[in-house]
Amino acid sequence: MRNDTRTLDEKIADRNTKLDALQDKLTAAVERLITGEDWQRALTFAAQFRSRSFNNTLLIWAQHSAAHARGIVPAELPTYVAGFQQWRALGRQVMKGQPGYQILAPVTARMAGRDDDPDSWHRLAKGQKPAPGEIVRSRMIGVRPAYVWDISQTDGAPIPERPAVALPAGQAPPGLWDGLAAQVAALGYDLRLVPDTGALDGASGRTTYASRLVEIRSDLDPSGQAAVLAHELAHAMLHAPGRDSAPEDGTSPEPGSEGRSPHRGIREVEADSVAYMVAAAHGLDLTGSTVPYVSGWATTVAGSDPVQTIQSTAARVRTTALTILDQLDTQQTPDGTPPAPAPGPTDRQAPSSAPARRTTHSAEGVSL
Repeated sequence: MRNDTRTLDEKIADRNTKLDALQDKLTAAVERLITGEDWQRALTFAAQFRSRSFNNTLLIWAQHSAAHARGIVPAELPTYVAGFQQWRALGRQVMKGQPGYQILAPVTARMAGRDDDPDSWHRLAKGQKPAPGEIVRSRMIGVRPAYVWDISQTDGAPIPERPAVALPAGQAPPGLWDGLAAQVAALGYDLRLVPDTGALDGASGRTTYASRLVEIRSDLDPSGQAAVLAHELAHAMLHAPGRDSAPEDGTSPEPGSEGRSPHRGIREVEADSVAYMVAAAHGLDLTGSTVPYVSGWATTVAGSDPVQTIQSTAARVRTTALTILDQLDTQQTPDGTPPAPAPGPTDRQAPSSAPARRTTHSAEGVSL
């Protein structure tokens, strides 16, 4: 292995140069989301790679598309993406000459403080112990460039394929409606089915915050009802009065996930997009689904840069969709993380029909 003889200042300068180039690449990817179709494709891709932050899914998408155009990778879209060591642990090796896709990885630090005093939080030095009464949490303090590779850029042990999610047209997966309804109830809302759009002033669903009521059309097919319920659940989670500020604690909230957007159009985009990601993660037929054109909402927020508006909206959508999905006991599509090999004869476990659950969600750029 080649010794790195650079000074610390040279290493920091090199890292910052790479980060600047990566941020430029990310900004260019966001700026390309100028039509409704592009936003929907980005949401579909994010649902397929929902173990990654939205920013990182855009970076992977853009770099894989460029690699495909150059003939470096065979498929137009990636399937499973992982870091070098993760592929090695799965018995696969990155093939010679295959460039990695740069993403944003977290730089974390141990922080200590008290939940009842937001100003008490401070960084712990290596080996330093917290003061009496303090609790310790890991907190993101920055980002660094890291690399991942698609499975098509590796060879070695085969990766087990998960069963595809396939549903008849108009049907919803077992447990989806009940799971969404349970989350609505947990927020303190009553759920009511109404005969048709006439009872909802032409809408398919409605959330009334004052009376804590969610209403859904009963004349929709099961797939449509589930999508509308996911939309209204997103409203209840994101847009109820009082959601105008973020709770204060010692952790870093995902950028853009704090509080209620004051822009009514963006609130509808957020609810539409959350429902779209929930549906995509269940393999539902999204033909005919529409999300408003980005140019119709991202450029209309006074005093806000459209790129920042798109990124903050995407962060809120992803956080909310993952929160919903993690509480559902439903069969969901893979999340872009390579599945582990099947257990051997000495470590077999009882089969389970429930999907695997992530244990953490983290700030934008942290999920790898």
